[in-house]
Amino acid sequence: MRVVSGTRKGKTLKVVPGNSTRPTTDKVKEAIFNIIGPYFDGGMGLDLFAGSGGLGIEALSRGAEKVIFVDMDGKAIQTIRENVKTCEFEDKVEIYRNEAERAIKALIKRELAFDIIFLDPPYKKQQLLKLLELINENNLLSESGTIVCEHGSEILLPDNVGKLFKQKHETYGIIAITIYKF
Repeated sequence: MRVVSGTRKGKTLKVVPGNSTRPTTDKVKEAIFNIIGPYFDGGMGLDLFAGSGGLGIEALSRGAEKVIFVDMDGKAIQTIRENVKTCEFEDKVEIYRNEAERAIKALIKRELAFDIIFLDPPYKKQQLLKLLELINENNLLSESGTIVCEHGSEILLPDNVGKLFKQKHETYGIIAITIYKF
């Protein structure tokens, strides 16, 4: 796994040891950023279920100003720290070991709004709809922001979740990407 483009293009990223996480492939990562970007002029990102941190690090490499990484797995948190250090992004990140819903509630209290939110929960514990509802109800997405949902291709997400609407849906084998905006 590597950084596909931007200021850290080609940097190799470690994957989380074991099989508790499923890293986003370089092909899917490149497709995601071709849809949503491909580059950013600053902005704040949130990488929930961050795993190795590949999506958030890619956003930083492509110009995001800051990314908050959240994962419940201790090995994932350690891997994110190592990958952030490898890419020399320590001053542009916050890393938290927390459950996604609790993390969202903590972020609501900070009154933050994100320009890009990556949601890549474990496919077997699919909770995207609940998370999208929380993000919508609590205005965690900036007005021009984008939510990227990565999920199993058998999952079909609704066209609208409150004020959020499905902008795009693409399938890559067993993986699907659904993009939401206001």
